[in-house]
Amino acid sequence: MNLSIVVPLYNEEESLSELVAWIAKVMYEKSLSYEILLIDDGSTDKSWHEIEMLAQEYGSVRGIKFRRNYGKSAALHSGFQAAEGDVIITMDADLQDRPDEIPGLFYMITKEDYDMVSGWKKKRYDPITKTIPSKFYNWTARKATGIKLHDFNCGLKAYKNEVVKSIEVYGEMHRYIPVLAKQAGFTKIGERVVKHQARKYGVTKFGLERFVNGFLDLMSIIFMTRFGKKPMHLFGTLGILVFLFGFFAAVAVGAKKLIAIAKGVSAILVTDNPYFYLSLVCMIIGTQLFLSGFLGELVSRSSSDRNHYQIDKEI
Repeated sequence: MNLSIVVPLYNEEESLSELVAWIAKVMYEKSLSYEILLIDDGSTDKSWHEIEMLAQEYGSVRGIKFRRNYGKSAALHSGFQAAEGDVIITMDADLQDRPDEIPGLFYMITKEDYDMVSGWKKKRYDPITKTIPSKFYNWTARKATGIKLHDFNCGLKAYKNEVVKSIEVYGEMHRYIPVLAKQAGFTKIGERVVKHQARKYGVTKFGLERFVNGFLDLMSIIFMTRFGKKPMHLFGTLGILVFLFGFFAAVAVGAKKLIAIAKGVSAILVTDNPYFYLSLVCMIIGTQLFLSGFLGELVSRSSSDRNHYQIDKEI
């Protein structure tokens, strides 16, 4: 099978039939074999009824329904596990992603041998309250991860099958699938400009809080990528630096007192000097950071996947 098209959705009953018909038309024109996986993330409208009807009408449509709303990452993870195509395409169900873009993404994977390709909605039809924070968020993500993508949040992406089978999408990490793919050893990540359409039905399911959550998730994934299996490298280094700073500050306070005594100059007691207590606090915090790294190493070494590695080839 050439393609598996994974579509996570939540309360999108109005757009599903139009989306599936559009995908089927494009696939027929390009003579591509395909399946459409519609992942109902606990919708409260008639989305699942629409999926059942579409599955009867189109033999290529399959559906998965969650008992409740778990989020887009969970929907994508389930879709990835069920996908059977050589190339996996993800897209949103609100018709803002055009199925006409699918063949171009598919050929970048199959002809140009990219591991994954991310869409870039260069011209957007969103309000400025979304576009400005999005630009800042994407700039931050580029600088922090080293992956040169303009639109991490674009739902329209293409992957080799082995990529989606090698990563685990959880929490709200769907924004950072390129980072997860790079961490798994898939470094040939491309980008393609795609056309963006204004939402035709319903309302957006995301608010401004997604930018706050996105930043926190970015910090989490950077930490897990760099220090997930070696936490002592972060906490131990910080702990030693903070402890040494406090130690030498305490030595300086004591030395200043001794010098004053040697010169017969009146000086306040060391225990009355506020810098002495700041030094002690730094030494205590440094010790705690070091111990946190040590405990993190114990947890990491006890993990069942501590020696789990992505093997590319074997003879």
